[in-house]
Amino acid sequence: AMALEWPAAKVRSTFIEFFQSKDEKEGKDGGHTFWPSSGVVPFDDPTLLFTNAGMNQFKPIFMGTVDPKSPLAPLKRAANSQKCIRAGGKHNDLDDVGKDVYHHTFFEMLGNWSFATYFKKEAISWAWELLTKVYGLAPDRLYATYCEGDVHKGGIVEPDEETRQLWLQFLPEDRVLKGNMKDNFWEMGETGPCGPCTELHYDRIGGRQVAHLVNQDDPNVLEIWNLVFIQMFRNKDQSLTMLPGKHVDTGMGMERITSILQQKMSNYDTDIFTPIFSAIQAKTGIRPYSGKVGKDDVDGVDMAYRVVADHIRTLTIAITDGAIPGNEGRNYVIRRILRRGVRYARQYLYPAGTNYEPGFFAGLTSKVVEILGGAFPELQNNPGTNMTPEKVAQVILEEEVSFLRTLDKGISQFEKFAAEDKASGKISGPHAFMLYDTFGFPLDLTVLMAEEKGMVVDKAGYEECMAEQTDKLAKELAVSPTDDSSKFSWVSKGSGPRVPATVKAVYDGKNFLQEAPEGELVGVVTDVTPFYAESGGQLFDTGKITTADGTVFVVSNVQKFGAYILHIGSLNSGSIKVGGKVDMEVDFERRALCAANHTSTHLLNWALRKVLAGHQIDQRGSIVGPDKLRFDFSYGKPLKTEELDEVQTLVRELIRTGSPVQRQEVALAAAKQVKTLRAVFGEVYPDPVRVVSVGPVAHTINDLLATPDKEDWMRLSVEFCGGTHMDNTAEAGTFTIISEEGTAKGVRRLTAYTREAARAAQDAAAEFEKRVDSAGEIKDVAALDAEISAMRMDVDAVVMDYVRKDGIKKKIDALKDRVLAAEKEQLKIKTEAAVQWAETLTVAEGTRYLVQVVDVDGDTKAVDAAMKALNARVPELPVILLSRSAGGDKVSGLAVVPASRAAQADAREWVNAALEHCGGKGGGKPDRAQGAAKDAAGFDKAVKAAQDFAAAKLK
Repeated sequence: AMALEWPAAKVRSTFIEFFQSKDEKEGKDGGHTFWPSSGVVPFDDPTLLFTNAGMNQFKPIFMGTVDPKSPLAPLKRAANSQKCIRAGGKHNDLDDVGKDVYHHTFFEMLGNWSFATYFKKEAISWAWELLTKVYGLAPDRLYATYCEGDVHKGGIVEPDEETRQLWLQFLPEDRVLKGNMKDNFWEMGETGPCGPCTELHYDRIGGRQVAHLVNQDDPNVLEIWNLVFIQMFRNKDQSLTMLPGKHVDTGMGMERITSILQQKMSNYDTDIFTPIFSAIQAKTGIRPYSGKVGKDDVDGVDMAYRVVADHIRTLTIAITDGAIPGNEGRNYVIRRILRRGVRYARQYLYPAGTNYEPGFFAGLTSKVVEILGGAFPELQNNPGTNMTPEKVAQVILEEEVSFLRTLDKGISQFEKFAAEDKASGKISGPHAFMLYDTFGFPLDLTVLMAEEKGMVVDKAGYEECMAEQTDKLAKELAVSPTDDSSKFSWVSKGSGPRVPATVKAVYDGKNFLQEAPEGELVGVVTDVTPFYAESGGQLFDTGKITTADGTVFVVSNVQKFGAYILHIGSLNSGSIKVGGKVDMEVDFERRALCAANHTSTHLLNWALRKVLAGHQIDQRGSIVGPDKLRFDFSYGKPLKTEELDEVQTLVRELIRTGSPVQRQEVALAAAKQVKTLRAVFGEVYPDPVRVVSVGPVAHTINDLLATPDKEDWMRLSVEFCGGTHMDNTAEAGTFTIISEEGTAKGVRRLTAYTREAARAAQDAAAEFEKRVDSAGEIKDVAALDAEISAMRMDVDAVVMDYVRKDGIKKKIDALKDRVLAAEKEQLKIKTEAAVQWAETLTVAEGTRYLVQVVDVDGDTKAVDAAMKALNARVPELPVILLSRSAGGDKVSGLAVVPASRAAQADAREWVNAALEHCGGKGGGKPDRAQGAAKDAAGFDKAVKAAQDFAAAKLK
């Protein structure tokens, strides 16, 4: 493929560099300051879901409220590319993305600002100069609009005649158009700074007059740049006052200007998106992107390409900046975007017969980092949110996995319901309820899928169904609420009784049946059950329901259904009938793993409060499964390694010494009196409530109730909890924290293992420590450096004890310091040798130029030192120095042509003539150029080429 003249990175850097050189004094007053983009998650501005314009971070300057100590205070002018998201809230482009070729939820806004320095004249002439002289756009394709005011409608804003006259220097009258107050007058809010703006529009087609298409949503006549002149203040009574300092705030859509410069008819055809499309195609094997929309996009594949590429950019950026998929506010917007993307990919990008594997979406984040990481370095590592590309991918992966569990069956069921309900335009309450009940579709997902079909969902009907189904069990079928008290009767080492029960109902999500059909996913309700239904962060039990004749119903999920417990699963063969006698068998070994993790979560909560005493540590969520435990809590900064070490040691000590775990149901009012009790903020607890207590002080729960204020109890973990726990902490075996990270502002997350998994994570750390110790024995500096790079890659990939991982990283850093010190010493020796060589080199009388090989192992700094020494001896002589490494993997070249010989040769051409034989190239200025290459096989040819060049040009 031909190299692009305007790759996106160049479009961006050209804009910023252009303004860095511009001010009112020909660039002598410091130009525009490059001011990095703010994050897209505006933690300090509750009115905003996401940063949606370049000026958000400069609001205090415009409002006149900037703190004199703030780094913003001295700013006169600024330029940057700002990350923006418009999804949710007032500026919501989410539902349009994919349907056309110009909507995005994430986009970049190139901007330049004047803070009471320059105003309209400079802003307009620089905009014209950048577009027509630097970017080289055809002047006859540009149109400008200005504000017509509202005086003619009895208002108080005059027409912006000044702007019109400024444009007439560059454009004919029929391309300077008046615009209304909606398009051409900007206001920050109900009150506050405001002013007229001027927009530049570009005609992609050209060779025609299309003033009538400006601002008409024609994809070929598009707005590219908006220049806002903030000159007034809107008062509470709606009157306007002129501002003492007048500001300029401009915004140009990066994706749009790039598409114009790359001569593409759509933003999605530029190199901002095509590498993501290639990655999607490589992962799915679907046909290539062809840019079709609407009815032309028959198979929906092009729309899905656009949705996935847009959404993965938004997710990567937003999660890096601290948003996290969740259930409210901006986090809910992020969850919707992720689910919308996953569903499009699953439905349209996977050809028949192929499977969507979780990780498809998460795997695309690295592509986004590759494309945008240069412009926004925080994508590679954001210290403010402690997010890295690996963590972002992990967040997305977890969300993908949980959503995909039920997606497929649910999609096909939804399609059937949508067809049935099409005439009314509304997905009925019973249908929405069945999607939730059988397929785990949250109501919001059904709403989203309905929106796409131009339908709504009967939410009130959904709520009625929820109440009605539980009523139906109680009234019509006369089923009493399930008695699940036997779930607590088991031995937590991993065994428990089979519980005889009677089948009371079989439910397929729509109807109550008399028996379970073979192979179908159904829910079974029994009179009693030992199964634990998912709640309080602990995952459901699995197991089987069997009959005397050998029928097995495999239970894969257990959920609460009002006052009933629904055992969801399927029957392979045989029969399960209402009224039939069955045995309930829980997989107690799996539950034992959950219990070890659940009790250890309580111990972790307890240890955190001890170690971080003085801080309000509140639980913000937890997930307890058979494989790991995850605990989210409120705390404003990353935990130090020493703190984590202390927490981990406290938990291990309680496990090692073995404390009995006390569990008992007690009256809520009495339980709430216990001094050390931990309840989760916002939770509603049943009465009576189950209390779980454990710790290094001998006690029973009755002791706690008898003397609730006793100081000793502060040394215990006491929580309200309906989960299943170990009988004794010793059963957890051991405990290992494997990660600590931030999930949202002020919330930290710890993930940890117990039992075998924890031992494996400790062993992995021990193995790696041995590897680091062995590396310390390596004498060869280059070999040691290579092993350090390999270890730095591997250490993050290996799941291991997090505290020891930190120590391992520090040891690796110490080895790197050793390498750097050795390299510094080697460089000193090489440099001294190079200078000595240069000072003693024989230069014969009448020599016209020098082509020399320096024996410094290809080291550029040493070559540079030799050149300096030679230039001092023979300042009027053109010189080229070449050097190669002993390993043959490095060549460096440096050429100097003094001013007196400049007419004869260019140093850049000289160095390139040599290095092209080694697959390298150089750069610099005509009088001094340097370069490097990675392959010394052609070194002798390079030296000969340098001699031939000099013989021809420098005789």
